[in-house]
Amino acid sequence: MTTDHEAVRELLGAWAVGALMPGDERTVAPHLAGCEPCAAEATRLRATVRHLDGPPVTIGPAPADRGLALALRARPAAARTAPHAAPYAAAVAGLQALLGELEEHGSWGTPVVHDWDVHDTVAHLLAADEPLAVRLGLRAPGACDGVDGAPWRVAWAARTEEVLARERGRTPAETVASWQSQATALLASPEAHDPELAGRATKLMGARLPLTDHFLVRAFEAWVHTDDIGRALDTPVPPPRPAHLWQLVRLAVRILELALGSKAPDVALTVAGEGGEVSWILGGGAEPVSAELVLDPVDFCLLMGGRVDPAGVPKGVSGSEAAASHVLTRAASLAWL
Repeated sequence: MTTDHEAVRELLGAWAVGALMPGDERTVAPHLAGCEPCAAEATRLRATVRHLDGPPVTIGPAPADRGLALALRARPAAARTAPHAAPYAAAVAGLQALLGELEEHGSWGTPVVHDWDVHDTVAHLLAADEPLAVRLGLRAPGACDGVDGAPWRVAWAARTEEVLARERGRTPAETVASWQSQATALLASPEAHDPELAGRATKLMGARLPLTDHFLVRAFEAWVHTDDIGRALDTPVPPPRPAHLWQLVRLAVRILELALGSKAPDVALTVAGEGGEVSWILGGGAEPVSAELVLDPVDFCLLMGGRVDPAGVPKGVSGSEAAASHVLTRAASLAWL
């Protein structure tokens, strides 16, 4: 008897080339969201297809914005890793594609977010990846480990400012090279390839989490800032692949659950979109729940990243508007990006 797992494995080749029938898509996508081995194999197959397809063919010179869009759709194959590091590998590949186009077309001084331009945003990611690099022994401890015992957000901001000041004296190409080198080292580390080794917990950015989750945090930030740059350049950046997106969603929900605690009004949160639908009960577990809240996975992640207004995020709500609003507001308050 063929199991669902075996059936999906037989469909992965068709999935990789975009040739699934509609009914099969409804079977494969939810399975990939919850099965790490199949998600890893699917990512490998799609990377192989992209490699065999080669670069997109254009007739005549493409406009700068069209070139950016083509580069993002034809992202280079991500480094092969264990499933927990695959979202970070894909996010790095996506940002590399976008920055590669900027080498040709310029626009490094385009304002992006906060008071940063494109160059500054890459410098921030260079600083943001440092704590994990230190924990993995890839660089010596330094200012990124804290500022005289200050809270992590203070240390985080201080280190970003220090790196920004340094990188503004270098060319964008030099900053990108440093970021790529550090990201490559993270993805080449034993912890990126061995889930058991990455299962040990360590405290970074104020949260004690397994290293597997810290790799997902790095993926989350790399994707959000790539999206920031894309928006600044008026070039849509595709969201993470469904399997990766659902890994980020599950991490974000765990963090939100911890932040809300057991005394918050009980809310049934459903995240539904490409790749499936998953529900959680947030709060102390009282029955019935105060409200039911439905969000798209991309919108939920952008809310957690501080890129969507809690009052304006597309949502479905039934029951207590106040209870649902509390969850949305708390989610947005957790953003550090």
